[in-house]
Amino acid sequence: MSAAYPALRLRRTRATGWSRRLHAETILTPADLIWPLFVTEGENEAVGALPGVSRWNLAGIVDRAREARDLGIPVVALFPNTPPALRSGDGAEAFNPDNLMCRAIRAIKDAVPDIGVLTDVALDPYTAHGHDGIVDAAGYVLNDVTTGALVRQAIVQAQAGSDIVAPSDMMDGRVAAIRDALEGDGHHNVQIMAYAAKYASAFYGPFRDAVGTHGLLKGDKKTYQMDPANSEEALREVALDIAEGADSVMVKPGMPYLDIITRVKAAFEVPVFAYQVSGEYALIEAGVAAGVADRDAMVLETLMAFKRAGCSGVLTYHAAHAARLLGA
Repeated sequence: MSAAYPALRLRRTRATGWSRRLHAETILTPADLIWPLFVTEGENEAVGALPGVSRWNLAGIVDRAREARDLGIPVVALFPNTPPALRSGDGAEAFNPDNLMCRAIRAIKDAVPDIGVLTDVALDPYTAHGHDGIVDAAGYVLNDVTTGALVRQAIVQAQAGSDIVAPSDMMDGRVAAIRDALEGDGHHNVQIMAYAAKYASAFYGPFRDAVGTHGLLKGDKKTYQMDPANSEEALREVALDIAEGADSVMVKPGMPYLDIITRVKAAFEVPVFAYQVSGEYALIEAGVAAGVADRDAMVLETLMAFKRAGCSGVLTYHAAHAARLLGA
């Protein structure tokens, strides 16, 4: 039984900064952050839809990896902007062992071996139609054929030195197939972070600009990404991915799905990550540009919300900025 007012004054522990720090229930550090980075051929270039975010060539991506390490960020996540000439209907460039992604992995691991590298496993940066898989004549993404391609993609990434492969495609059964292939190829310690509950969201637009798929997509992704109306289905998706060998799971997008994060953590007690996606980042930056938001405060508050909801960590384009604030 709790005391009553005035014996109990909840404002008492909030009265000073040292006391607020002492009683904080949730802690956010740079070690909770994963920094998504875009890789490109040629020169570094700004991403117009994401103010402050750039596509980096191999030298630039190595510099960002060093920056992440120095800021205490443990992992960088790589996403390639594949040249249009290398995109095809079957996304075959995804399993070229010398593709842009694999060269970026090797460059980082050669120069900054003590930072983790997470790599996206999905075909959309490599297909001419912008879908995450191989489509039939009607434009429907074929699950099992796509899974075979994803396995080949994950293996070349692991062979290049990826520490965490992250299938973001939402095909049924792909985690088990990738896990079996990694074990069979001797990559026993390569982790799988499954995009287990990835929703068909309106918040992905700037990302598609960044990886060069904007304008390529034929139709939408609602036949494989989740309906935003559903939460029970998210728990079923997560359960399947854990059973198939995922080491951690992800909920994407982030802030609109805090309830999903909390339910997943409570139900499974596994490492849960969130992706604060490009649209979420862009909205914060738009608010700052309009003079109605304080970037520092909004960045830290949103990231703290993810941790409070149950996240082990967060993928965020604000990772470097947040790490500087947290290290100040």
